[in-house]
Amino acid sequence: MCTLRIALVKIMRNCDSKRAKNAVLSLLPIIGWMRIYRVREWLLGDVVSGISTGLIAIMQGLAFSLLASLPPSYGLYTAFFPMLTYFFLGTSRHISVGSFPVLSLMVGAVVTRLVPDEGPPANITGFEGLTQDQQRVLVASSVTFLMGIFQLAMGVLQVGFIVVYLSDTLVSGFTTAAAVHILVSQLKFVLGLTVPGISGPLSIIYTLEKIFVQITSTNICDLVMSILIMAMVFIVKELNDIYKAKLPVPIPIEVIMTVIACGVSYGFNFEKRYDVEIVGKMVSGYEPPMAPNVEVFQESAVEAFPIAIVGFAVAFSVAKVYSIKHDYTIDGNQELIAFGISNIFGASFRSFAASTALSRTAVQESSGGKTQIAGLISAMMAMIVTVALGFLLEPLPRSVLGALVIVNLKGMLMQFREIPYLWRRDKTECLVWLGTCLGAILLGLDLGLVVGLGVELLTIFEPKGVKIFRIPSPIFFANIEFFRDKLVEAVGFNPLRVLRKRNKALRKIKKQLQQKDDDITEALKEFIRIDVDVYIVACDVYIVEKLHMCMFFDDEILTSMFFPTLHDAMLHVLEKHKDDTKNGWVVRKNCSWTYYTILPELAWLLLPSGFKITRQKI
Repeated sequence: MCTLRIALVKIMRNCDSKRAKNAVLSLLPIIGWMRIYRVREWLLGDVVSGISTGLIAIMQGLAFSLLASLPPSYGLYTAFFPMLTYFFLGTSRHISVGSFPVLSLMVGAVVTRLVPDEGPPANITGFEGLTQDQQRVLVASSVTFLMGIFQLAMGVLQVGFIVVYLSDTLVSGFTTAAAVHILVSQLKFVLGLTVPGISGPLSIIYTLEKIFVQITSTNICDLVMSILIMAMVFIVKELNDIYKAKLPVPIPIEVIMTVIACGVSYGFNFEKRYDVEIVGKMVSGYEPPMAPNVEVFQESAVEAFPIAIVGFAVAFSVAKVYSIKHDYTIDGNQELIAFGISNIFGASFRSFAASTALSRTAVQESSGGKTQIAGLISAMMAMIVTVALGFLLEPLPRSVLGALVIVNLKGMLMQFREIPYLWRRDKTECLVWLGTCLGAILLGLDLGLVVGLGVELLTIFEPKGVKIFRIPSPIFFANIEFFRDKLVEAVGFNPLRVLRKRNKALRKIKKQLQQKDDDITEALKEFIRIDVDVYIVACDVYIVEKLHMCMFFDDEILTSMFFPTLHDAMLHVLEKHKDDTKNGWVVRKNCSWTYYTILPELAWLLLPSGFKITRQKI
């Protein structure tokens, strides 16, 4: 008890006003940007941006709920609740928080596995007395709640760096595979077919098989309406891109086509006259909070973790792009906390997994949005539709939502064009892309992500014989021996022993040992004399000048040993030895060496004729 009291006293002494202020600003980033908010300059842009983004968020929420195998009204929940908490906790001022098609599809895979279209649901006690839709909502919200727990835990544990293991190539291949899954999943709505949801490995093959078996039963009205809407939306989106500099805001073509489709469907009674499946009864208002189901946690933990990773990786990458463009910083760990709390809060009110969508964020930024006030306004618009205007969407054909989903896949599907570019630039990167994409298409998104990470790790090679050694402190007479000992330990062999075995150098080595010269040049020459190339990288100019003054250079230690960065040294060595086939050289122009951070301190790169890359730090 006494020890605890002493610890608390120490904490209170260390907690001054400045530290408390920094802690509050870190946990509530809204305070930071609200203090500098320029009402006259930014408010109008935020309002216009919020309205434009809100219209798109509503349409995407309705459409992406089909990917999650949920009633469309729950997509409006995802457009509202997560944004409320992110408004206070998020560090990005521009991303639009809400539904994202890849996450919706991953949640939908869990939903259809536990509550299939055909057959009994999983043996979960919480399902008793619930309809199929209620069971699916329970599964989706529980998976989202667990996803939020994972994200919050990673944020608290400060592991935001985890996204560095998801390279751009891997993410591109993964999202392309997700686009293929989304496309196939929406074909049943576009064609007006009754195809049960299938999850698991090869699910895309089985789904296509069932679609082709029923292809003669296609609803012509659904098909024609979908083709017309996809054509119109595609054309107007292209015009938006061409004339974006002249348009104050992009033309909300999805909203326009949705309104027209609702009116035509209601006026001509598509549901009864042409047997068109419509959205149907929309939930008016909001339901009370709901606790997640622990049994669903146990059944979906394996799937919830990759959903959490993908959701954060996508949101963080988009947020980083706009933070660089507008010159402010974002905090990866705080973003994890923000999304974790947002998903936990949203799941309590029956929303499904939230992240961001690049198209929605682009609209929010390009239409004048400066802060998350635009995001808050877009959430308010979703609330208005849910509370007061939802009934107007009831006659909307589901094929229209499917068409809107498909036409918005253009950006992800166009990533197939990266294959020839990657093949020319780096065949290893192309292998990662293809392995991730094919694995995710055939095995499902969760297993596909694991396959992609495995392929990526297998392609990370260590050129045989390379040792990267760094000492983060000045070298002077008192630590030279320590430096040499650590250097020999890092290399794995003692150059003096090698020299002793070489008859030509034996006499010279003995002479040097008798002189007991501890100069740092001898540590370098010991390696040079046994044909080990030595390079010094990231060395400040004033140090090089000092070395010249101290007569550091001679016929063995040359100025050509110095390189400004580790990356430059590695490229030089690879170019020098690119024809050395007996050592299994592989030349890569865009490789993992760029990820080594060398501070402006003395760093040593020891390069024998063969290569193996490691990193040692004293």
